[in-house]
Amino acid sequence: MTISAQELVRTLTRWLSSAAMAVAPLFLRAALAAPFFRSGLTRWDGFLQLSDSTVYLFEEEFKLHIFGAEYGFPMPDAVAYLVATAELVLPVMLVLGLATRFAALAMLVMTGVIQLVVPDGWANFHLPWAAMAISIIALGAGPASIDQLIARRFASEAYRQ
Repeated sequence: MTISAQELVRTLTRWLSSAAMAVAPLFLRAALAAPFFRSGLTRWDGFLQLSDSTVYLFEEEFKLHIFGAEYGFPMPDAVAYLVATAELVLPVMLVLGLATRFAALAMLVMTGVIQLVVPDGWANFHLPWAAMAISIIALGAGPASIDQLIARRFASEAYRQ
């Protein structure tokens, strides 16, 4: 039995697609998590203690660039705590694959706000981050995730009832 070149290409393409779909979500999750987690580590000076530089940045330096004007953050200390916490918690959720689509959505929103603070970063940072977040939202957590374990657990319970 001989296999045609067309059938060989189809078989290889199917295999390649299956292999990529198994690992792509995990790699996307890790790639998006890394820069946020690294940033989050720099924001703290101890347990629940923001660094002085983080507080200073949110109070004095970070401005929202909207329609050609600059606006300070409302309640900058609260925003600093929220951002510093999100930059640690959301990447961990992504890497574990826990509530993955919601974590990716939150990081997409954060990326949008970061774009307003640093408008020149869109091509090198914000666009790739947004693309990864949207891809994660579309693909889901993938097979190597807590979300998948939870889905299997509830699916098996549904069949037993």
